[in-house]
Amino acid sequence: MLTTKHHDGFCLWPSAVTRHSVAASPWRGGAGDVVREFTDACRAEQLGAGVYLSPWDRNAESYGEGDRYNDFYVAQLTELLTRYGPLTEVWFDGANGEGPNGRHQAYDWPRIWGTVRRFQPDAVIFSDAGPDIRWIGNETGSAGEPNWSTVDPAVVPYPGASGDAVTAELQHGDPAGSVWRPGETDVSIRPGWFYHPAEDDRAKTADQLVDIYGTSVGRNSKLLLNVPPTRAGLLADGDVARLDAFHDRLGAMHAVNLAGHRALAWRAGDRTGSLDVDLGHTATVGVLRLSEDIAHGQRVARYRVQGATDAGGWAELAAGETIGYAKLHRIAPTQARRVRVDIQDAVAPPRRVALEIFPPVDAGS
Repeated sequence: MLTTKHHDGFCLWPSAVTRHSVAASPWRGGAGDVVREFTDACRAEQLGAGVYLSPWDRNAESYGEGDRYNDFYVAQLTELLTRYGPLTEVWFDGANGEGPNGRHQAYDWPRIWGTVRRFQPDAVIFSDAGPDIRWIGNETGSAGEPNWSTVDPAVVPYPGASGDAVTAELQHGDPAGSVWRPGETDVSIRPGWFYHPAEDDRAKTADQLVDIYGTSVGRNSKLLLNVPPTRAGLLADGDVARLDAFHDRLGAMHAVNLAGHRALAWRAGDRTGSLDVDLGHTATVGVLRLSEDIAHGQRVARYRVQGATDAGGWAELAAGETIGYAKLHRIAPTQARRVRVDIQDAVAPPRRVALEIFPPVDAGS
């Protein structure tokens, strides 16, 4: 995901509707295009490319002038959507400060979203109000518990809406919501969103990033991790080292699925169900990963996970409300041979859940 224009209004591509862009810089002799280089690089590595275009523009004279600025903004958006091939995600926020004339702008969100649908129909649109995926309500890397992928669209009608009800809807969703709008959790690897040399030793550690993985991906959300480039256009060596360590930690966490080759017995009723697995021997359990088949929606509303050894009865290992596409529990190392997921309540007849069981992973390994 590339920030193609932030609130200062400077465009990282040569826009035809403003002179405030890379075309006015000495970089590449005025013929440079960061967006082109970014999208080409993504495709060379078989990565999806996404773009963010700030709606707030502190440089545009038309900002705050209603239709005139909306025309300007849609023209810039159209350039991004039509010049660079298929995009995977288009990212918006509700930033709405003052422009150079001291005014605020009324954004035409239906027109903006419709422009994306017209030129990039396969792209996912992100904002507080979706319409495809929603902001999770904070920038700390923490999705709500519980976290439903369904929402009531009337509660967050447009990006930038505020209030306690809005925050709760963004964090938790709504089991009775009428639209499917799963959350995306954004957070920076550094204290802020931009690179500052003084913060080179303040990038989040692998342990902190694994914790964030647990409170984002592990709570039925997606993780958007900001890594700001330096003024040289590169990622700082220290940040890259933290990303490498984060990758290694996640790989180690998921390396050995103790339930991977074991038979899992599933039973279900109208609103309840259970999944049982015998690991074949007593093992030390440290991580539990559950998931629902979200092609059929999100159904589980309350559950617990229990474990038992040959010598003892059932003991609770973890519990929660929602599962969704992923629910991660990192628990104290516990001996267990048999593990059971007990679905205690659901908003519709539960379908078989998936269960992966992993040994503990020591911090810093």
